[in-house]
Amino acid sequence: MAETNRDLINTPLNIGDFEIKNRLVLAPLTRSRSGETRIPNDLMLEYYQQRAGAGLLLTEATVISPQAAGYFNTPGLWSESQALAWKKITDVVHEQDAKIAVQLWHVGRISDPEIIGETPVSASAVQAAGQVSLLRPKRDYVVPRALELEEIQQIIAEYKQAAVWAKIAGFDAVELHAANGYLVEQFLFGNTNQRDDQYGGSIENRARFLLEVVDVLIDVWGAGRVGVHLSPRAESHDMFDEDRLSLFGYVVEQLESRKIAFIFAREYIAADSISPVLRQKFSGAWIANDQLDLDSAEALLASKQADAVAFGRAFIANPDLLDRFQKRAQLNSLNAATLYAASAEGYTDYPVLAEV
Repeated sequence: MAETNRDLINTPLNIGDFEIKNRLVLAPLTRSRSGETRIPNDLMLEYYQQRAGAGLLLTEATVISPQAAGYFNTPGLWSESQALAWKKITDVVHEQDAKIAVQLWHVGRISDPEIIGETPVSASAVQAAGQVSLLRPKRDYVVPRALELEEIQQIIAEYKQAAVWAKIAGFDAVELHAANGYLVEQFLFGNTNQRDDQYGGSIENRARFLLEVVDVLIDVWGAGRVGVHLSPRAESHDMFDEDRLSLFGYVVEQLESRKIAFIFAREYIAADSISPVLRQKFSGAWIANDQLDLDSAEALLASKQADAVAFGRAFIANPDLLDRFQKRAQLNSLNAATLYAASAEGYTDYPVLAEV
């Protein structure tokens, strides 16, 4: 790898209406530390503060309403108390000259009545394969309830209100979680969307929900501070579509027409990857993610297949990830057993280089 390529990850980048100090991004990572209140706490503050060496931090997926949740102890952003708690986190991140965006989340059918107190909702009443994550004893996902038209509008309004709270919380941008088999993808994909109204059938109709949410986020933030998280490989939570390239090609073209700030693409580079084709359709910042190492990340930046690179598991175990990359230092190993625990173990206790 040429020496100049080694420097790319540590160069500034303009993303929409803001600039980040380097091209390393903290991927959004569910860690389940907020407790039953879903209010961010001091332990979470320490976690994000430790990782503010990244140019851009994307928060763990953050639910827009009680109904939107699919996991215990994940944070929310539908109340003043939640917004003010997030403000403490954005303040400490900004003190280190980093930017932070909140990822807005509705899980749809990937939930359970034990978690939300009601039947989960989706585009259509199509049950997900598999079992509910982290529930004990394990049980299958329930058949969701298909959303009525007026309920769809209510959820769009909840996304907009969450975006308003995000401004109060001091975030630099918002990212729509439109990936990994959650509600937005449940509208996008043919196997989960069996509607016969304006939100079902054609690609244009199935993408309508995603784009209407993006439009209300733009109303609040302006296009230059809105991003969308996509997973073009479509391998999470029993998702399937016969023509991923046409589906995501249309979505990216529509996002390009809206001039949003960035697309975060979760798709590892393989022979059947469609991200390289999609990237050509988008002039905003393209953030690549999934199964990257330093060499592959640098190659993506050097070839301009990506403008920034995001790391998840490596950033969990290495709060000083940029420093380790710059020094070609060995990385800490991930403690997988504590990914969703309640304590600081495996969360804020990973050593930095000076402590090794």
